[in-house]
Amino acid sequence: MKKSHPIRRAVLATAATVSGIVLLLSLKPATDPGSAAAAGGAAPPAGAAAPQGGAQAAGTATVTGTVAQTQYGPVQVRLTVSNGKITQAEAVQAPSGGQSSQVTADAVPRLNQAAVAAQSAEIDAVSGATYTSTGYKESLQSALDQVQSSGGGSADQGGSGGAQAARTVTGAVAQTQYGPVQVRITVSGGKITQAEAVQAPSGGQSSQVTADAVPRLNQAAVAAGSADIDAVSGATYTSTGYRQSLQSALDQAGG
Repeated sequence: MKKSHPIRRAVLATAATVSGIVLLLSLKPATDPGSAAAAGGAAPPAGAAAPQGGAQAAGTATVTGTVAQTQYGPVQVRLTVSNGKITQAEAVQAPSGGQSSQVTADAVPRLNQAAVAAQSAEIDAVSGATYTSTGYKESLQSALDQVQSSGGGSADQGGSGGAQAARTVTGAVAQTQYGPVQVRITVSGGKITQAEAVQAPSGGQSSQVTADAVPRLNQAAVAAGSADIDAVSGATYTSTGYRQSLQSALDQAGG
């Protein structure tokens, strides 16, 4: 038998070595970290999860104020409070039927926005919806008081003392030539935050006079913070009775 030539053996060995290297290089991409990441195989970093959600959700609460009875129907407000701030306000009850439905549809969204913006019950009444606005503010204050008493923090920038000190007092009945007048006020932090007439002359022309004068007297009482308010033109007797009852309520509240 002929022996293999040494050069031939060297060539065959070199070819085998090159084939092995080529085979190894062809397998390399399968273990390349960059390829695995591109294919979605790399696990996300431990901190990649959204940091929000848990802590904020834990500080969110929903409270519903008491029902405020108005001349046109009940008003009740529900709040969502997160970390001591009103994030949403809505009326779960409001006057409806006839013209009241139109008034409610116009006024309530504006009152909701005002409550979130003011972060308190100190919001302006919507023109043409005085009774609904008054009831809204009353129920809103009730909801805020619940937030404060539950330890959720006051949504009012005035701090925790304002909501705790809020109370409602009703003045004595003042008898006038056209009927009794009685005023109820809510006082918070030494200020009148709400005023309303729980009794006022009614019947015939008196009803029209009352409807025009009382909302203006209520606003004047809150603005002045006292019973030193001007009489409404054309409603002198009602204005006088209003001021007498208002002063009585202020005396009960400590001046």
